[in-house]
Order: sequence, then C-alpha cells, then structure tokens
Amino acid sequence: MKQTPVVFIHGAWFHRSSWEGWAERFTAYGYAVCVPDWPGEAPTADQVRRDPGPLRDLGLAALTAHYERIVRAFDNPPVLIGHSAGGLIAQHLLGADLGSAAVALAPLPAGSTRYPGCEPLSRAWFRHVVANAVGEEEATELFDRYAVPAPLRLLTDLGRGAADTVVDTANSARGPLLLVSGQEDRMVPDAVTRAVYKLYGDSSAVTDLKQFADRGHSLVFDSGWRPVADHVLAWLAANGIEAVAAQG
Repeated sequence: MKQTPVVFIHGAWFHRSSWEGWAERFTAYGYAVCVPDWPGEAPTADQVRRDPGPLRDLGLAALTAHYERIVRAFDNPPVLIGHSAGGLIAQHLLGADLGSAAVALAPLPAGSTRYPGCEPLSRAWFRHVVANAVGEEEATELFDRYAVPAPLRLLTDLGRGAADTVVDTANSARGPLLLVSGQEDRMVPDAVTRAVYKLYGDSSAVTDLKQFADRGHSLVFDSGWRPVADHVLAWLAANGIEAVAAQG
C-alpha cells in the first residue's frame, strides 16, 4: 500500500501556513501531504511582513519552476491543490501532465489584469478584498496569521501573463480538474472562475466546477474552510484518487 501524495500551492499575499487546516485534514485521511515554502519564504507570516526582501524579486516563471521541481521529485504524479496564484500554477502543471489531478481554488487568471498593490498589504485592503465574507474580528485574526506582501515582480507577471505558465486547457489526456469559486469573492469573482471553466470546453478530460455561496477569497483558511476541504476530498474519491492506493 502506498500513500497518494498531495502538494499544496499557496498564492500571492498568503503564507504557506494558510494550508495548515487542510494539511492536517488530508493527513488524517491518509494522504502524504507536502506544503512547500516559496523560495526565500520565512517560517511565519509575521517574519515575512517584517522582512519581505527575500521574496521581492520572485517572478511567476521562477515560482512555477520551483513547484515543477518539487512535483517531478515524486515517484508518481501527485494531486495538486492550489489557491489564488497557486491555482494557476496547479492548472499549468496538470496541463503539462505533471499531476494525477488538480484542484484550483479561486484561481487568479493570468494576463490582462491589474492586481491591487502589495507593499505594504494593508489590513483595510485585506478586509475588503480577501476576508469580506467573515466578521471584522475574524478578518483581523486572519490578517495577523496569514497575510504577507506579494512580490511585485510576481504581480507584474500575473498581470501580463507569463508565457512559462500558459495552461494547456485543450489537453484531453490530463487528470481530472476541479475549479472552486466563492460567490462573494472580490479578488477572483465567481464569474472569472466560471469563465476559466469554459476555457476547458475543448478537452474531454474531467473538468468540474463547484461554487460556494457566501464565501470570499479566504475560503481556504477562514472559519468555513472545512466544508470546502471536505468537498475536495469527496471529489477526489469520486474520481478514483484514493488516499492509499494498492500497489500492483
């Protein structure tokens, strides 16, 4: 018996610890969980906010290559689960046949988009755009725990659409893909995720869309994260991606 690996990919403005609930949940279900740091990412969000310098020049191509190296190191293609910019990277890697399946939660689209600034990331902006679907007190707690500045170079690359991270939406040989949106998301509106879903119309591979009402961009790490994670777990099982696979 061998555990199925799962790689979690966090997005811009958020620390890797934003996956802590998911990592515990997926581990409990028997998956082999991997939550990589970004190159130069400090151990805590507070440390990144105090000294974001090591991340300042990180671009989309370098970040994607970083995750590609991690994914290729597994004996078998892992499940890829990405949030925000991480959702874009997960789609790219799946389209390149480097994952067994992928889940893109509130995925940032690449190209022709201006993303709000990054340095510094204000509490007011985080409350308005990221944590708008939770209460004021919880939004403050989420900021302190998970919010970090996003690399300006990364945001520039996302805005123009880096060629290194083009998604092969027509690949019919790839593994299954689940796109997830929060219908109150102000950073990646539900309509944007639905538009991404339609881009996969030329592929016969499994492509599903799940919309969560009354949820914002913080849906993976606010107090409502568990139903989202449980839907993903159920979707993986329904598509034959078991936590522990029998070795033939």
